[in-house]
Amino acid sequence: MKRVLVGISGGVDSSVSAILLKEQGYEVIGCTMKLFESDTTDSKNVCEKLNIEYRELELKEEFKNDVINYFIDSYKNSETPNPCVMCNKKLKFGYLSEYAFKYNDIDYIATGHYAKVEYSDKYNRYVLKKADNLSKDQSYFLYNINKNILNRIIFPLSSFKDKDEIREIAKEKGLNTASKSDSQDICFIPDGNYKKFLNNNGINENIGNIIYNGKIIGKHNGLHNYTIGQRKGLGIAHENPLYVVGFNKDNNELIVGQEQDLYINSFKVKDYNLLLIDEIKEPIKVMVKTRYKSIESPATIMIENDKINVIFDTPQKGVTKGQSAVFYIDDIVLGGGIID
Repeated sequence: MKRVLVGISGGVDSSVSAILLKEQGYEVIGCTMKLFESDTTDSKNVCEKLNIEYRELELKEEFKNDVINYFIDSYKNSETPNPCVMCNKKLKFGYLSEYAFKYNDIDYIATGHYAKVEYSDKYNRYVLKKADNLSKDQSYFLYNINKNILNRIIFPLSSFKDKDEIREIAKEKGLNTASKSDSQDICFIPDGNYKKFLNNNGINENIGNIIYNGKIIGKHNGLHNYTIGQRKGLGIAHENPLYVVGFNKDNNELIVGQEQDLYINSFKVKDYNLLLIDEIKEPIKVMVKTRYKSIESPATIMIENDKINVIFDTPQKGVTKGQSAVFYIDDIVLGGGIID
């Protein structure tokens, strides 16, 4: 019997993942990553109810160093980070997979992500694909995992079209998680107030100038309080709507412009990870997402000076330093990286 370690978060998605895998004949082990001081009662109850082994993996320090500090440092550098991408790389498909494969002789790991792993005859390898339910698809957050473990990853929810169907499965098993609401975006900022969180972690309200066409037109209250494309809350009056278009970190200046100034033709990607291919030898036509909720845009990618150069077919707006750019060919993730 194949053994699978399921990342149990205490939510309905991971709970149902464990149910489905058990029904498919796997020996299922539930494992909760302890990332901060939080209640693990729901996770324990799920495993007890399903009669599967429960384990906890203590990763508080690793989470702080690899995710929380990364989040804070990104804002210090006037970047807009994506902590979920880093958590998946370092924690779920880093420490958790090492715990499973290296130390516990477990065959697979599974999570409640909405994505799909399949073997592709065309590419002669395992590939990461979009989930069937495109409105729930989370492949964007998973581009940074190690392609060498794709063949040992299972996403049991890959084919579900309806979240209500998943909740019904949990309800049939008598799990309290059936009615539990979905988790918030940033798990280590439960109240959602990331500005307050940053202030409490050494990023102060450092007042500086707002610049438009080289002229000072107002004051900002700290660069970390703004993001590319922001229009509201700038505290400035102008005959035309103005948007945040950039940051001058060295001079502590917030750069604003008109909507057309948000559009760019190309950008660079650093710290990239390739899943579908081993290297980019020549220009490749792809579809690219520059934010999780953004619409894919056609582009060409190529390597220039150890970074990926992304050239849009038509100019796009709102590309933000620090976010991830993820490249697709059809419904397959080619790879991605951090917008530079």
